[in-house]
Amino acid sequence: SRAASPPSPLWALPEELLLLICSYLDAQALGRLAQVCRRLRFLSSRDVLWRRIARGCLNSGFTQLGADLAPGIPVKERVKVSQNWRHGRCRRETVLKWKCKQVTPSSSSFLMPWMELDGEYLYLSQAENIQAYQLCAEGTGLQRHPQAIFSGHQEDVCRFVLVNSHIVSGGGDGSIILHKLHGSYSVKFSAHEQEVSCVDFQGGLIVSGSRDRTAKVWSLSAGRVGQCLHTVQTDDRVWSIAISPLLSSFVTGTACCGHISPLRIWDLESGQLLTCLGTDFHHGAGVLDVFYETPSLLLSCGYDTYIRYWDIRTSTRKCVQEWEEPHDSALYCIRTDKNHMIASGSSYYGVVRLWDKRQTQCLQSFHLSSPTSSPVYCLRFSTTHLYAALASALHVLDFTAS
Repeated sequence: SRAASPPSPLWALPEELLLLICSYLDAQALGRLAQVCRRLRFLSSRDVLWRRIARGCLNSGFTQLGADLAPGIPVKERVKVSQNWRHGRCRRETVLKWKCKQVTPSSSSFLMPWMELDGEYLYLSQAENIQAYQLCAEGTGLQRHPQAIFSGHQEDVCRFVLVNSHIVSGGGDGSIILHKLHGSYSVKFSAHEQEVSCVDFQGGLIVSGSRDRTAKVWSLSAGRVGQCLHTVQTDDRVWSIAISPLLSSFVTGTACCGHISPLRIWDLESGQLLTCLGTDFHHGAGVLDVFYETPSLLLSCGYDTYIRYWDIRTSTRKCVQEWEEPHDSALYCIRTDKNHMIASGSSYYGVVRLWDKRQTQCLQSFHLSSPTSSPVYCLRFSTTHLYAALASALHVLDFTAS
C-alpha cells in the first residue's frame, strides 16, 4: 500500500487563514514567527497584523478612532520605534542656535519661539520672521539655511499656525498676517491694541487672543478678508486659543488674575459664552496652552503645574484626568499623539516629559538646557523625532536610535 503523504506545514495554508491565525499573536510571537521561513517573514510583517498592536502603543501614528497619521511608514517599524519612546531611548542634538532675549508670559511682552512641523519642513519663528527649514534626509538635522522666510511684523512673532498651505501669525505689533506658503500672497491687518499672543485658523476663520483682554473672530472669505466678526471681552489677558474641530466654538486660556475661570468656550458664530471649564483654579493659574484632540476632548496646561484632560460631554466642572508636573514647574506647552501619549515642556531647565494617559506618573524626562535654565516654549513631534524650542536653541530627540 502507498505510504501516507506527510502533513502539510502550517504555513502552507491559504494566506487569509494564516493572517487570521496570526492576528491573535503579540509582537514578540510575530517576531519569532518571522524567523521560521521566508514566507512567514513576509507574512508576519504585514501592516494588518501590526495595526492592532500599534493602536496600543505610544506615538505609533494611530489616533483613538483608528485614523492613520503616518501611512507612508510600515506599521511594524513604528511599533519598534514606539518602544524607544516608552523607554526614553534616543539621540539628542542641538540643531539650531540663535541670539534672543529670554522673556516670560508674566513680563511686559509675551514673546517666545514657536514652530510647526509639516512633512519635510519645520517652520520656526525667530524675532519678526518665520523661517522654513528643510529636514535632512535622515530626519534629525535641518538644512543650514532656511528655504523660505515669511516676514511683515514690526515686532516679534508671538505665535503662528500652519493650516492648508497657509501661515497665520500674530505679532507683538498687534497685527495678524496671512501668508500663502507657495507664492508671494500675504495679507496683513491691524487686530489688537496690544500684542497678539495667540491665534488659530480653521474653516476660513481666524481667532486671536491678546494682552488687551479680548479675543476676536476674523473672516477670510472673499471680499471680507480681515473683517472682525466678533470681539469677545475676556476681562483677562488671553494666552492661548484653539478652534474646535467641529468649527462651532473656540476655547480661550487666560491669565486667571480675577475670579473668572481661565478656560472658557465661546460660540464661534455669535461670540457668546457657552461654558466655563473647572471651578478650582487658583489665582494666577494662567492657561498657557490648549489643544483639541477631538471635538469633545481637549487638554490644557499652565502655571498651576498640571496637565488637565477635559471631556465636555461628561462634565465642565471637573476634568476627567490630570497629571502633575513632578518638580512643581509651570507647563508652557503640550502636544499629544491623539491617542495614548502626551509630551509637555516645563519652565525650568528645558525639561521635556513624556506621559502615558493610562498611567499617573511621568514616563520619561529629558533635560535639554543646563546649566542655564530656559523654558520649553514649544514642542512638536513626528512618529520618530521630537523638536523642542528653547530660549536660544532648537533641540531634537531622535527616537530611531536604539
